[in-house]
Amino acid sequence: MLEQPGTMKNIAILGSTGSIGRNSLEVLKQYPEKFRVLSLAAYSNARLLLRQIEEFHPAVAVLIDENAAGRIRSSVPAGTTLLAGQDALVDAVSHDDVDVVISAFVGFAGLQPTITAIKSGKDIALANKEILVVAGEIVTQLAREHDVRLMPVDSEHSAILQCLTGEARKAVRRLILTASGGPFVGKSREELAHVTIKDALNHPNWSMGNKITIDSATLMNKGLEIIEAHWLFDIPPADIDVVVHPQSIIHSMVEFVDGSVKAQLGVPDMKLPILYALTWPERFTSSFPRLDFSMPRDLTFREPDLETFRCLSLAREALEQGGTVPAALNAANEIAVEAFLSGTITFLDIPELIGECMQQHQNHQQPGIEDIFAADEESRQVAQQLIERNRRVTMTV
Repeated sequence: MLEQPGTMKNIAILGSTGSIGRNSLEVLKQYPEKFRVLSLAAYSNARLLLRQIEEFHPAVAVLIDENAAGRIRSSVPAGTTLLAGQDALVDAVSHDDVDVVISAFVGFAGLQPTITAIKSGKDIALANKEILVVAGEIVTQLAREHDVRLMPVDSEHSAILQCLTGEARKAVRRLILTASGGPFVGKSREELAHVTIKDALNHPNWSMGNKITIDSATLMNKGLEIIEAHWLFDIPPADIDVVVHPQSIIHSMVEFVDGSVKAQLGVPDMKLPILYALTWPERFTSSFPRLDFSMPRDLTFREPDLETFRCLSLAREALEQGGTVPAALNAANEIAVEAFLSGTITFLDIPELIGECMQQHQNHQQPGIEDIFAADEESRQVAQQLIERNRRVTMTV
């Protein structure tokens, strides 16, 4: 449970070497009297994890890649126990002294350790939207059963939380998630036919990992955020809208039944929502960059182009169908993004591949966690088969 302001909170970070993980550590080191890094976990970036161990002195550090762990084991300072392998994540998140787990692993891989943390009674600062996308009902129910808080780290959901704080839920008419539109805002399908990987990774506002940057470019990121917002805030899908806001200054809005709209504004910097997730409902003084309203700036908005950016519609469709369809959507998207980044498929192939996987999926309503894992594995296999089939057709042509 989150402790009262003024007490020390012990933090575990899943994905400490990724973008969110690195930003989280930047936040934590500004408040040494408030936060202690108790455990760190990463996939395979042994060199960076070792530097983080040397700076923050966690009690436990985990590298999922056992070979990578072997390369640094002899260099780990006394006082830190280095563990290796997927099973070692249990120690990272369930340590008796951990108060909050920052869940920042990318994609489906973050689901099981986050569930373990919830069952261990740890509050979650959730940066991994896919966890609620694939298993929103299961995860939110577990959080209620174990009296655990799920605090959003995504800038959009942090903005919604800030706008909702102090408001009665019955006063909410709709949530409005803002989307930057990524590097291709305003582009047509014809213009997207030949975009390169470099083009897609050139986000105009945010510095993020490759996967989430591609999701931003396809608008899948916003589709996943609709699903996440539904589970986080218990708002019907029909009452969650998306508007494209290229400047990324307004991070999201809430419209109330009387017609009033609250918006949360800030510079595009993930440190702000990370800090808020750790201190809510309090606010800590920070030295992070601030908006300068003396500078001329335009704030513009437009409706998303659902025909050109079909991923947003696919995510809504998955949420409407429910069951294991969101898990199938997410798995297909992870495979499609990976294939695009490797040069195997084109940018416009991404939604086509996801849509085909969704069509082939046999939905399982009211799934258990085993059903979620099975749907994920099946959809990945189908996506890989479709990619291989299309590759053979292309080679033949």
